Amino acid sequence: MDPLFSSEEDPDRDWTNSSFLNDTDFFSNQFVQPVWQVVLWAAAYGGMVLVSVVGNAVVIWIIVAHKRMRTVTNYFLVNLAFAEASMSAFNTVINFIYSVHNEWYFGSGYCRFHNFFPIAAVFASIYSMTAIALDRYMAIIHPLQQRLSSAETKLVVGVIWVLAFLLAFPQYYYSSTAQLPGRVVCFIDWPEYSVWDFKQMYYVCVAVLIYFLPLLVMGCAYLVVGCTLWASEIPGDSSDRYREQLNAKRKVVKMMIVVVCTFAVCWLPYHVYFLLHQFFPHLFEERFIQQVYLGIMWLAMSSTMYNPIIYCFLNDRFRAGFQRAFSWCPCAPRGSYEGLELKSTRYLQTQISLYRASRMETTVSTVMPPEEGEPPENQTRFSVDLTSNGSSRSASKTVSESSSFFSSSNLA
Repeated sequence: MDPLFSSEEDPDRDWTNSSFLNDTDFFSNQFVQPVWQVVLWAAAYGGMVLVSVVGNAVVIWIIVAHKRMRTVTNYFLVNLAFAEASMSAFNTVINFIYSVHNEWYFGSGYCRFHNFFPIAAVFASIYSMTAIALDRYMAIIHPLQQRLSSAETKLVVGVIWVLAFLLAFPQYYYSSTAQLPGRVVCFIDWPEYSVWDFKQMYYVCVAVLIYFLPLLVMGCAYLVVGCTLWASEIPGDSSDRYREQLNAKRKVVKMMIVVVCTFAVCWLPYHVYFLLHQFFPHLFEERFIQQVYLGIMWLAMSSTMYNPIIYCFLNDRFRAGFQRAFSWCPCAPRGSYEGLELKSTRYLQTQISLYRASRMETTVSTVMPPEEGEPPENQTRFSVDLTSNGSSRSASKTVSESSSFFSSSNLA
């Protein structure tokens, strides 16, 4: 999507004609900015890309490196983080450079990728969030239904990317570069049909499919889930375990609602901008529109850096992971990484097995006092299993101490 072409600057025209080559004003670049503006925008975009790439990379590490974190929801969060980090790394900087002077330096191959990948990445991002919303809906509203397995979750992620590539393919297929006098431009050479406007219809479909439709689905899902989790009172005689589970579900849902709302706010001006550009192109011939576009694009791309910050503030385990990842930084707070169960499940299972084995093997030997005149070798010995109900007080104390030791060592 390139909104910076003036309606008079049509790359589809035959500029090899001498009449066009001699008209330098016709091809003048109206979007050259003073150096101080470029520096300010570069600092804004550079900082945003740095936070986005580093933050999302840490999110991926937290989930992939800790088996305890490999849940259905977190698999989709990995896909979301990958899509956002990739878009920041491969497109945001290039898009900024092109938008500053409206001159393309990166060749025809990257021009196709530049127009293709952002739509695919945004599609993968928002449908990962949609999959999380539907998973939360099924887990809370229909708890008896079977959840997605790890293999099924990966299959859903694969389907999301296939659909993303299919939606973005027209942008790849029709992308092209053109040599204007003094500069190269990257644009999309849309086909023209007399019956319908293919370009307009495509952008409307893109806006519906990667913004309005998934937000509607997520809004309905979280509305039902929110009413279920927050509208009902917690029973007075409920167990601590029930309260913990309910509070954990509320925290996850609240975190995802914040993520979705942030995405919606950041991308709304972008989609409105491009829809207006399709139906009212004369509004985009003014010189100031470049500054408007750079601001709107920064807001949209900045959605990729907010999610890691949201996870860190609203989730204890992610916070512990971020504190661990940035433990080298003197200004980073020290957190209880070992206390948030970020170790692998295999380690936990091993420790629990050792504890159970120790309980089964631990016995108390008691020597019965010998009867009068009986030799010591005939003294009666018996063992009491500490796991039985007939254990003595000292035996119970031994079990309690053993249980306390292993439970404290299994906090991580």
